[in-house]
Amino acid sequence: MDTAADTTAMRRAVTLAARGLGSTSPNPVVGCVVLDATGQTVGEGFHQRAGGPHAEIHALRAAGAKARGGTAYVTLEPCNHTGRTGPCAQALIEAGIARVVYAVGDPNPQATGGADTLRAAGITAERGLLGEEAEAVNAAWLTSVRLGRPHVTWKYAATLDGRIAAADATSRWITSAEARADVHRLRAEADAVVVGSGTARTDDPQLGVRGIDRAVQPLRVVVDTAATAVRPGARVLDGGAPTVVAVADDADARHLPDEAVLRLPRAADGPGLDLAALLAALHGRGVRSVLLEGGPTLAGAFVAAGLVDRVVGYLAPVLLGAGPAALADAGISTIAQALRLDVTETVSIGPDLRITAVPGPARKEI
Repeated sequence: MDTAADTTAMRRAVTLAARGLGSTSPNPVVGCVVLDATGQTVGEGFHQRAGGPHAEIHALRAAGAKARGGTAYVTLEPCNHTGRTGPCAQALIEAGIARVVYAVGDPNPQATGGADTLRAAGITAERGLLGEEAEAVNAAWLTSVRLGRPHVTWKYAATLDGRIAAADATSRWITSAEARADVHRLRAEADAVVVGSGTARTDDPQLGVRGIDRAVQPLRVVVDTAATAVRPGARVLDGGAPTVVAVADDADARHLPDEAVLRLPRAADGPGLDLAALLAALHGRGVRSVLLEGGPTLAGAFVAAGLVDRVVGYLAPVLLGAGPAALADAGISTIAQALRLDVTETVSIGPDLRITAVPGPARKEI
């Protein structure tokens, strides 16, 4: 039976795992806490970067000899294979750990089996403690393994009545400086930031991360089907971070740098690109998490395709009454087709409200 001490230690491991968001891709984020035989914390660690030591190794190094006879709490089942680093299951055995509690089983067929290896060595291995919390922090990597595509977060900022701009198209600034700073945290946690041609044409965004120490700049992606929105001199081509401009197979993109052009098939049932092909191409480049920033047309296409895994909305206490809505046509024509969301978090950010939600199971009206 899990004790309060078990829960405290695993919750700390989940918190540690989150420190790796944005810097471990294409690897998972993992946290580990080691308690000695008396229940005292003697080691902590998290996976900091792809190719570097895993969370268990950092924690065991910190614990040293005090790990013998103790318990390791890990957010993901210890790996069982040798890649750029050795198998963590074997490291736990050699350290003399007596018990391993892990939150989520490893779905990667190349790395799974760590728990069985531990049990074969006489170590107690228990699964499931704070599994939902650990799944949430590692959603990007788990989605990539299970579905073979990046995890997609759609982020938008709007007024309380759902407008992203006024009737005259002015939009700066609907939300507060605090909310805009928080968006840079989201960017820093993502492998790629994606916008559409309308946003590129109207705002000429740079799409980089600012104000976050040691942030890894995400891949900047512009979905520009006709190759008309991104022109020479655009800020997204400034060299501050890698950039991809996704265009149709038949688009004239001679004005764009060859290395930035990604040619994709057109969507079978709409005017844009095949979004599944876009995500597949990004996945092939090591992208495991996508932050979809704009605008309403592209967001609607992603929703219609069933390719949004999380929604983060920044709502300002402002009313406009007219102007473009946050979401354009998403293929929903009746309330029975509405995409129902489960709210997972609401947080005040300055004067604004940040709401995080994920698609939930279909609900029937009572």
